[in-house]
Amino acid sequence: MLDTTLADQTQAFLNNFGQALEAGDIDAATEIFLDDCYWRDLVTFTWNIKTVEGKAQVADMLKHQLATTKPSSWALAEGELPTEDDGVTTAWIQFETEVARGYGLIRLKEGKIWTLLTTMAELKGYEEPKGFARPLGAKHGAGKHRTTWLEERQLEETELGYKTQPYCVIIGGGQGGIALGARLRQLGVPTIIVEKNDRPGDSWRNRYKSLCLHDPVWYDHLPYIKFPENWPVFSPKDKIGDWLEMYTKVMELNYWTRSTAKSASYDEATEEWTVVVDRDGEEVVLKPKQLVMATGMSGKPRMPDLPGMEKFKGDQHHSSKHPGPDAYKGKKAVVIGSNNSAHDICAALWEGDVDVTMVQRSSTHIVRSDTLMDVGLGALYSEEAVANGMTTEKADLIFASLPYAILHEFQIPAYAEMKKRDADFYEGLEKAGFWLDWGDDDSGLFMKYLRRGSGYYIDIGASQLIIDDEIKLERGQVVAIDETGVILDNGKHLDADLIVYATGYNSMNGWVADLMGQEMADKLGKVWGLGSDTTKDPGPWEGEQRNMWKPTQVPNLWMHGGNLHQSRHYSQFLSLQIKARMEGIPTPVYGLQEVHHLS
Repeated sequence: MLDTTLADQTQAFLNNFGQALEAGDIDAATEIFLDDCYWRDLVTFTWNIKTVEGKAQVADMLKHQLATTKPSSWALAEGELPTEDDGVTTAWIQFETEVARGYGLIRLKEGKIWTLLTTMAELKGYEEPKGFARPLGAKHGAGKHRTTWLEERQLEETELGYKTQPYCVIIGGGQGGIALGARLRQLGVPTIIVEKNDRPGDSWRNRYKSLCLHDPVWYDHLPYIKFPENWPVFSPKDKIGDWLEMYTKVMELNYWTRSTAKSASYDEATEEWTVVVDRDGEEVVLKPKQLVMATGMSGKPRMPDLPGMEKFKGDQHHSSKHPGPDAYKGKKAVVIGSNNSAHDICAALWEGDVDVTMVQRSSTHIVRSDTLMDVGLGALYSEEAVANGMTTEKADLIFASLPYAILHEFQIPAYAEMKKRDADFYEGLEKAGFWLDWGDDDSGLFMKYLRRGSGYYIDIGASQLIIDDEIKLERGQVVAIDETGVILDNGKHLDADLIVYATGYNSMNGWVADLMGQEMADKLGKVWGLGSDTTKDPGPWEGEQRNMWKPTQVPNLWMHGGNLHQSRHYSQFLSLQIKARMEGIPTPVYGLQEVHHLS
């Protein structure tokens, strides 16, 4: 037998796979997969964000989508060589469909496909104007009454939403709305972003003053413009606010500040939304075809309804409204909750000479920031990763290529290593009475975030304050509030001048209920979670984030959000779905998610 390189072998495999697909031989194509296989598709085949698991689901997807997708030209990605480790061959791949160019990552085991990621990179004929296709900008030559860039930009700002209608309206101008707006701008989709605050970035500026990103800078780039090399690893909130404001301006986004969406209704006959907006006191009616809710993955603040709250004589508010410690020096504060916001607020209050007590109502996963960066993120998002040739785009795709059904298997050993490294730290927390957990299956922070979006703290210092009893800790349930403080189920009374309810957030479809009515919110269903049947993530298994970045049961309504990484990564695929619809490209959706939970 001739000795062939791994690249030759992998290309030959891709040729066989491509030939089976082009021939419409679904049985032959399916046999190329392992019995235990996963195909995650981001738009290219399914016009959805969908993972099919096992041969039967692969065959079903191909039965419905292959004839319209018409894939071809499967090849190793240009400039990339496959690798082999522990019997698994991993290769970057490129391919085409009838309407798009695709990029992906394939893992082969025992000569068959174990995992396959296929993503839409661009629509043919509607490529972003970049590289050799970038706009000239200057208007060389001479001509009477020519307009300048500024005049054209001002005209667009004046007319869009009044003389001309946007094709898309994004409600919410935080990082999610801004990232998506930038993608749509590059694709030529007329879009208005509706934001209630005074300035872009205020969704960060208006939070408690000690807030900073707990994710490192390499994880948090926006599309097109990366943070400069001297940007801090963990960005303070006001610095992020300024960056978002700058980004909004230089990316030429049509961004309406001091604007609030009052109502939205959908006409199925015209396939058009009617969105009533209060724009700084002026009522404007917008008629977009596509409506995106980018109001934050966390949704609406979850404020408890406790007996006696109306009697409390001090200040009380949800953590999202917390101003910081300045007004409370020398006073007593009780923070109800034990996740990220609770820890941050407690630490800031302690720094501001406030006597602060944290009330822990349920177990919390803690991971030290330095250890998380080293063990959890270092290979993909770090200075070392950059030095080793890792790009943000490749890191995003590697992370996306691990199907959610098995992602926890990769996370468990990483968090076991973190537990081992920081054993003394965790022993100190437990001695202080802190109730720790590592997730339902010991898979740690990322799975908790994907499944429920809560239940964890990335430690940047508050945990040591708990260990040292500088932040007091009480465990139990709050049963009532009285004039002077908080009453726990063990009978304890905690005196307080300030109560902060760091009690989390409800599903994003709560914003839909406010804007479009409860019936529409119920038609959409719960947003976020995988259906893992773990704590706060009820089954059945769905395999992808519920209702995020993909078609929903409400026509032409999209949900967009998440952390900065997700806002960057998934805005690409949401923007391509919207662009395809604007251009009249057929988008037959496979596996439209059913509604199993209303909120």
